[in-house]
Amino acid sequence: MRVHIKNELIEIIKMLSEANDFIQDNIETNITDQIKELLVNCQQSAIEVGEKIEYFEGEGTVAVSMLEEYCELVYRLSLTLDDVKKARKLIKLLRNLLQRIINSITYDIPVSRKEVVFFPYKASMWDSMESVWEAACKDPDCDVYVVPLPYYDKKTDGSLNKMHYEGNEFPDYVPVTSWEKYAVSERCPDIAYIHNPYDNANRVTSIHPDFYAKELKKYVGLLVYIPYFITQGDVPTHFCVLPGTLFSDKVIVTTEKEKNTYINELKKFETENNCSGKFGNLEEKFLILGSPKVDKVLSTTRDNVTVPKEWHDLIIKPDGSRKKVILYNTTIQPLLNHKEEYLDKIQEVLNFFYEKRDEYTLLWRPHPLMETTLSSMLPGLYERYKKILVEYNNKAFGIYDETADIHRAIALSDAYYGDKGSVAVLYKETGKPCMIQNVKVK
Repeated sequence: MRVHIKNELIEIIKMLSEANDFIQDNIETNITDQIKELLVNCQQSAIEVGEKIEYFEGEGTVAVSMLEEYCELVYRLSLTLDDVKKARKLIKLLRNLLQRIINSITYDIPVSRKEVVFFPYKASMWDSMESVWEAACKDPDCDVYVVPLPYYDKKTDGSLNKMHYEGNEFPDYVPVTSWEKYAVSERCPDIAYIHNPYDNANRVTSIHPDFYAKELKKYVGLLVYIPYFITQGDVPTHFCVLPGTLFSDKVIVTTEKEKNTYINELKKFETENNCSGKFGNLEEKFLILGSPKVDKVLSTTRDNVTVPKEWHDLIIKPDGSRKKVILYNTTIQPLLNHKEEYLDKIQEVLNFFYEKRDEYTLLWRPHPLMETTLSSMLPGLYERYKKILVEYNNKAFGIYDETADIHRAIALSDAYYGDKGSVAVLYKETGKPCMIQNVKVK
């Protein structure tokens, strides 16, 4: 049985002991009906504990036998409340029996291997988990699962639209378990990692509702949120108060400044909503452990990535020498802020590198949700954006990278040009030139 399940069951038995003490203290008062109702609740709780033990351990455990004995004693006590002397004898028997049940759950039921599960949704964001997954796999006492989640585009009214699943896009060395075959409510993993903080709070996409952080927390021992993004030491405040940060037991951050931003924003939320302490001890909730994304980018080089032939042909000149490769990264927020002007900027950049195609190869990587966002939030610009893409691909002077592997693009390129954001922060870790795009500069 999982450690956290054992602990939950023991806490329930302790609550039964507290109820037993309450009955002992009030057996001579005129609250017989209240005591009878309490005994019914105690009996139901004991039955549920027994069912859970049998679910995980099968039939025939000592603890379940004692729980059955407990239920019989509770029934007898409910019939003798008018006889204080007999009732006190039964209460004493129940107290001793409950302690024996705690001991049996603690010592007779073996602790199973630790189960750790990772719940990514987009393959391109797997780098935010990979080094943690690698460490878990090295632990001989852990059973580790990677369960990619399906996600949906949202209609303009917020309802779920087309479903996407990227389980087949993860690296070959990552064994994937189908989300349809991993029942969280039955497996009750010890630790679960997530990198989607939104639940239903995103206007563009949503993971499957069964895997919202609020739902996972019902069955998981320790829920850990690792942000899919990385910042330059601080975090945008709109990322701080989301379901993933609220319901997770631990949140991984990179700096003290980032931790303080999360804490300050959550404290404001608690004050405004009169829910202080509901989401855990904030000082202990945030762990400064760095980002797995940096681990991944530093371990990926040109020597250990596979380059498609069509990319190779665009990078290598006829004389065998290599062109300079510029990673062009476009993101969502500037698009939402500048709209038509942002598309003008993209077109300008593509035109510039078309003129410089003999010396430079542009490697364009738009945000993976760029088209979905346009379709959902800026449908009037969607057709123009698609037209820009078609023209870029038809001219065939640069690479269009919509794969999940950002690290190959970082390793292959000689410099970065594009928007601020997680990719730019990662790129700076390589020590190569990093230039930030300004939409206003023409």
